[in-house]
Amino acid sequence: MTLGTDIRPILEKRLAGGRLTLEETVMLLKSNDLLALGQAADLVRKQLHPTDEVSFIIDRNINYTNVCVAQCSFCAFKRDVGHEEGYTLDWHAIDHKCQELVDQGGTQVLLQGGLNPALKLPYYQELISHIQTRFPQLMVHGFSPAELFYLAKLSKLSVIDTLRELQAAGLRSVPGGGGEILVDRVRRIIGKGKVLTDQWFEVMEAAQQLGMNTTATMMYGHIETVEERAESLIRIRESGDKYGGYRSFIHWDFQPENTELGELVLSNPEHRLGDGFDYLKLMAVARLVLDNCPNLQVSWVTQGPKMAQVALRFGGNDFGGTMMEENVVSAAGTTYMVGPVKAVELIQAAGFKPVQRDTFYNVLHAY
Repeated sequence: MTLGTDIRPILEKRLAGGRLTLEETVMLLKSNDLLALGQAADLVRKQLHPTDEVSFIIDRNINYTNVCVAQCSFCAFKRDVGHEEGYTLDWHAIDHKCQELVDQGGTQVLLQGGLNPALKLPYYQELISHIQTRFPQLMVHGFSPAELFYLAKLSKLSVIDTLRELQAAGLRSVPGGGGEILVDRVRRIIGKGKVLTDQWFEVMEAAQQLGMNTTATMMYGHIETVEERAESLIRIRESGDKYGGYRSFIHWDFQPENTELGELVLSNPEHRLGDGFDYLKLMAVARLVLDNCPNLQVSWVTQGPKMAQVALRFGGNDFGGTMMEENVVSAAGTTYMVGPVKAVELIQAAGFKPVQRDTFYNVLHAY
């Protein structure tokens, strides 16, 4: 294999089992040798997943409320308290959505909403218990760190005690939503009223201490620097070393339509939206850096199914959820949808073996 000259020592170090530093991560992210990065990432992916299986999960994203007190400049979905378009789903609506998911053979419901001051701890306990009781075949993959930190604050409990209460109600998996860029300079600008970096990690590490499944995310391509992307990856890896880590990592580029942040980025030449080159590079670098995170999920939701296929050769090994419903990203103008049959076709066409998985990456069905 021929590696790029400027990054060859870094790639060879990683392929030999070495752990990459922050400085080396920055160098990789600044390199334009995309093919060398992809080759190395594909080799590491194959070391971890030698059977060439690519997994997917049949799930649904239920946004139980869109009311939120945070002021995130990248969000086109949320509504302020008292807004006429604000809502909180009733049990009938949630049951209907869950039943549709079960009818399609689904196994996971992703619950995410806003920081809604009207919803207290008993609501969340009942929401989890209600779904798990009526639909025991569904796993609740629920609530972003921002939602959980805000709930702890409302409940006047510690983060870990709040999670204990939710765990007793049936919560076993926490998605790493709201990761954006895990650097406070960026978070203070784009996510006012939401958790800062240490608070995000406090929630996720508390969940891991309790034995919960966790994931990590990154939304890039707005006001962050390359160095801040690298810092986010290193922070996720360092956090993962403490309590068993993150089961998967998902990144996607910022969708600018209908957002305040989009206007800022598009009007300022210092900032640049992400493109396909950036997406594939970040996928490859994430595979090389996140040596304690076994699964990298491709994002067909924002990148489209064809780019998702390519990303499987840049370190990705999971096609993510088929998501019968997606409201947050689509509110910013992105509308790709992929069902289970299409996911199988796309994975096979890319030269991999599709398998349906559950929330914990157990294989349920091989095709």
